[in-house]
Amino acid sequence: MAFTDRDGTLNPDFHYLRDPDRIEILPGVTRGISLLREHGYAVVCVTNQSGIARGIYTHETVRAIHDEIQRRLARGGTKIDAFYYCPHQPSDSCDCRKPKPGMFLQAAREMGLEFAGGAILGDRALDVAVGRELGLVTCHIPERGRETSARAELDAERLVPDIVAESYLGAVTRLLYRG
Repeated sequence: MAFTDRDGTLNPDFHYLRDPDRIEILPGVTRGISLLREHGYAVVCVTNQSGIARGIYTHETVRAIHDEIQRRLARGGTKIDAFYYCPHQPSDSCDCRKPKPGMFLQAAREMGLEFAGGAILGDRALDVAVGRELGLVTCHIPERGRETSARAELDAERLVPDIVAESYLGAVTRLLYRG
């Protein structure tokens, strides 16, 4: 099982993305997901979407964005196996908001998958933190232009990812072919 973050990892982080037409898949993502699937990984997107609780957008908006991501990936012959999202604000103290493992546990349970041999690909320290907790290989892909702040975020949390890459495809390649 390969977990992947959404905003800043699959697509640019537009900060409370509300319009499916603004979706653009970052370079290397489509090929990276294809490679993961070719190597037997189920690919599951896990994303915090507090814009729902904040009243900025709705569950329907998030589903429409996920549908658009699927349409664009399908053009490249691949797909995400499942999407899980947390609609809560950080102050809600829910069990599903990353870096807590609720969405991951739900996905594993519902999909009948194991964490052993799994990975997480994401652009934030919280992705690395939850990956560590679950015993996943952690792949950190800082969004272009956020490399310095992403490094500072990791340093502040004393987190060291297993893999650091400049692109999704680079992270997947290193994950699949590490020795």
